[in-house]
Amino acid sequence: MDGAGAWTNIFTERLWRSLKHENVYPNGYQTVREAREGIGAYLALYNTVRLHHSLGYITPREVYYGTGN
Repeated sequence: MDGAGAWTNIFTERLWRSLKHENVYPNGYQTVREAREGIGAYLALYNTVRLHHSLGYITPREVYYGTGN
């Protein structure tokens, strides 16, 4: 992880880890359609409902749209 902008990979890697361990592995999707629907629902929850410690206990949506504390 050397080079300019490499720190941005940390956020992506953390999201993928959370997605896999909290959604994909426990659900064991059998079809692509099932996976799309399940992952879509998880990402909606992750961005609009789930509070993030690193963001001061607000959602990514609140950070992006500026409606947070």
